[in-house]
Amino acid sequence: MPQETKSDAGHAHAERSESLQGWTVDLSDEAVARDVLDKAFDFRGDTVLTLVTGEEVEGYIFDRRTCSKLEASQVRLLVAGSPAPRSVSYDQIQRVAFGKDTAHGKSFETWVKKFTDARLAGKEASIH
Repeated sequence: MPQETKSDAGHAHAERSESLQGWTVDLSDEAVARDVLDKAFDFRGDTVLTLVTGEEVEGYIFDRRTCSKLEASQVRLLVAGSPAPRSVSYDQIQRVAFGKDTAHGKSFETWVKKFTDARLAGKEASIH
């Protein structure tokens, strides 16, 4: 079963120009579920998963395991207050809501622009 974690060097992605922050999606079919959960895995903030039972699970998705069958695929989340990660299979997720994107607007390009603007304005700017 393939496993991917966010620490994988091969999973570096260019920063999106728009954040998924605040986006909520109902997982209407398998293709939508796989696409949205791929985006949730790449998301740099917490997500809220609404399960088919009505339960809501909020946490940071740090791992996923994808298989050919939806019920065998799963995400693992770090849930606040829980000592152990929680696993949820794809087929048990009805809706995904994206919370605050903790890294939105914090790209290297944004930092360079702020640094340059400060220097051009005659303010002290350092690399620290």
